[in-house]
Amino acid sequence: MAALNTISRSGSRFYVDPETGAKAPGVTSVLSMLPKGFLQFWAAKEVATSAVDNLGAVVGLALNDRAGAIDYLKGAPRRVTKTAADTGSAAHDVFERLARGEDVTRVHPDLRAYADHFREFLDAVQPEFLFLEDAVWSDRHVYAGSFDAIARIGGETVVLDWKTTRSGVHEEVALQLAAYANADRIVKADTGESVDMPAIDAAAVLHVRPEGWKLVPVRHAPELFQTFLHLRAVFDWEREGKRGVIGRPVAFGGEAETGTQRRAA
Repeated sequence: MAALNTISRSGSRFYVDPETGAKAPGVTSVLSMLPKGFLQFWAAKEVATSAVDNLGAVVGLALNDRAGAIDYLKGAPRRVTKTAADTGSAAHDVFERLARGEDVTRVHPDLRAYADHFREFLDAVQPEFLFLEDAVWSDRHVYAGSFDAIARIGGETVVLDWKTTRSGVHEEVALQLAAYANADRIVKADTGESVDMPAIDAAAVLHVRPEGWKLVPVRHAPELFQTFLHLRAVFDWEREGKRGVIGRPVAFGGEAETGTQRRAA
């Protein structure tokens, strides 16, 4: 049995069941329906920071290639995000290998602190990993997602997420973990075999940064999953539901009639 595949459609990630061809949106794509007004201020700051930090180069570029200078500056947020994503992906790979008991002796210098702190977490907390880097699938609500770990900690079954973000642990992770915890089944990454989702007692984030680590509890409650389901409905609205809800004008006149409307008529 093959493992789940993923595809991208209009910027959203979908999981594909190789046996049935069924598609389900990823948890993170559903969570993208949350409003993120702060991003415009963050993006503006990154552009301004890039301009100030590279003032001479930007001025020189602008004098010879105005469009190129604009492209360089507007790409600043994307470059910052990509760098963080690359570091996070590499760190996650190291975390998985360590969690599986591998003797990881060689890591990139940029990742050594992350690896050392993850080892400290393993020694201090002594988690018993039940699942690592597998996927969940909800047959009832039609969504899927890849999670970092489910482990036994202090007598509880805990769904865990590794975070390496500089900005810390954000509230939406509670919805992310609620979605994982309330899925119908786990799909093994190596074999594609489906197994029952264990009863989840708690949720937590392991936040690892070069300067240290912390295990942060996350509220685990039914109402959080209901909020995720609302976002799941909004996801359907954005992709399909809003199509065709606005009809052609049945009456109009004066300046309200546009060229587009005249052509359509």
